[in-house]
Amino acid sequence: MSYATCKSIAERILAAGGLVILSPLLVLIAGAIALFDGGAVFFMQQRAGQHGQPFRIYKFRTLRLGPKDPARPRAHCTRTGAFLRRWALDELPQLWNIVRGDMGFIGPRPTLLDQVRRYGAFERKRLHVKPGLTGWAQIHGRNALSWPERIRLDVWYVEHQSLWVDAKILLHTPRVLWRGTGVYGPTGANDAFAQSSPSSS
Repeated sequence: MSYATCKSIAERILAAGGLVILSPLLVLIAGAIALFDGGAVFFMQQRAGQHGQPFRIYKFRTLRLGPKDPARPRAHCTRTGAFLRRWALDELPQLWNIVRGDMGFIGPRPTLLDQVRRYGAFERKRLHVKPGLTGWAQIHGRNALSWPERIRLDVWYVEHQSLWVDAKILLHTPRVLWRGTGVYGPTGANDAFAQSSPSSS
C-alpha cells in the first residue's frame, strides 16, 4: 500500500479511538456552549476536500449569532468561544470528519468552496492531499500568515510529505497551541483568500 493509503487508514482508526476517549470532554464542551451561549452547539459548513470535493466540516460553535461588526472581529466570539479557539478545542468535532475520510490529522486546512474556485494552478496543488487538523502552515504561523505564505507552505508539504515530515508537524503542534500564536490574523480575523496572490503568478 502507498504511504497515503496507510496514513489514511491509521488516521481513521486513531480518530475513532480519539472520539471514544475524548467523549466526556466533548459532552462537557457541548454542555458549556448550550448553558453559557445558547443556540446551536455545532457549526457546520461546506468546505473543499481532496481534489476540491465538497464535504461538511464540523466544529463547536464559537461565534455569536446575529449581525457582525467588521471593526471588532474578536468581539464576535461567544463566552466560551474565545477559550475554545485559544486551545483549538473547537476543532475536535473534526475527528468525525477524519473517521468519515473527509480529512486527516495532517494536511492543509480545508478552505471555502468559493476560495477554491479562485485557485490558480499553483494553489490547486494543495488539494492533492486530504485537508487536515494541523499542517505545515499551522506550525509556521497559522492565521498570522498571509494567504500566499500559507499556500506556499501547504504546497511544500504536498510535495515533500513523508513520515518524517508528518512526525515533525505532530511534534511541533502542541508547542504552537501552547504559545497561542496565530489564532487570529493580523487584523483580528482570518484574512480572505487573495485572488491575485503571488503564488499563482
